[in-house]
Amino acid sequence: MAARQEIHAWRPRVAGVAEVFHAHFTEHAYPMHVHDVWTLLIVDDGAVRYDLDRHPHGTPADTVTLLPPHVPHNGSPATARGFRKRVLYLDLSQLGAELVGPAVDRPELADALLRRRVGRLHTALAAPGDELEAESRLTLIRERLRAHLRPRPAAPARVPDHGLAHRLRELLDARLLQGLTLAEAATLLHAHPAHLVRAFSGAFGIAPHQYLTTLRVGRARRMLLDGVPPGEVAPSAGFYDQSHLNRHFKKVVGTTPGHYARTGAPGV
Repeated sequence: MAARQEIHAWRPRVAGVAEVFHAHFTEHAYPMHVHDVWTLLIVDDGAVRYDLDRHPHGTPADTVTLLPPHVPHNGSPATARGFRKRVLYLDLSQLGAELVGPAVDRPELADALLRRRVGRLHTALAAPGDELEAESRLTLIRERLRAHLRPRPAAPARVPDHGLAHRLRELLDARLLQGLTLAEAATLLHAHPAHLVRAFSGAFGIAPHQYLTTLRVGRARRMLLDGVPPGEVAPSAGFYDQSHLNRHFKKVVGTTPGHYARTGAPGV
């Protein structure tokens, strides 16, 4: 089999994520090296074998791997077909230095929910305009990673903070067009980002980013039926661009903005 290499890397507009890196290698072997950031890794196909702090490790199926900053490691394919991986490099603001030791001791995390969340975060990071969704997913991932690395006694069940949830909903309503980052919302409402997401979801049964997106889709629907050309609707409804509108419109409504507009035209 000929050596294969596919790489896609970018820096998203989401605080805390220094880089996103997707790669498919069949033969490439990483030499011993370090990163100055946290490495959050999932392998979608094949497997990786690596040494971390002079101890051998691997990437068992359906696990999440977290490599701490400044700790030497290498990496090479563990199967003949190589490996396909998705990596998030998280800056030092996301996880504290006190978690480096626990991460060295147990870098592989067998957590199906965490893996699903990491995969969904990659999807959000690949879509310009979905930064609020990405921030929301990242804050829950960060919280779950900390729980793995620094286990605490089980906390009593949280009661949804409906007052906070309603204040966040009012803020989202007011920022329909210009948007809102989770960090901004946390500052304005004096609440931790993870608590904001949980309070809103617990009170309304929908995540903040989903609520904002569906409001924007509703605005787009009305504009389309009023005869506004689809190309002009996206920025006027709060979407990043036409692709951003098309993606979410089809997900919510089941058809494209252009087709939806034609269904309301006289004689159609």
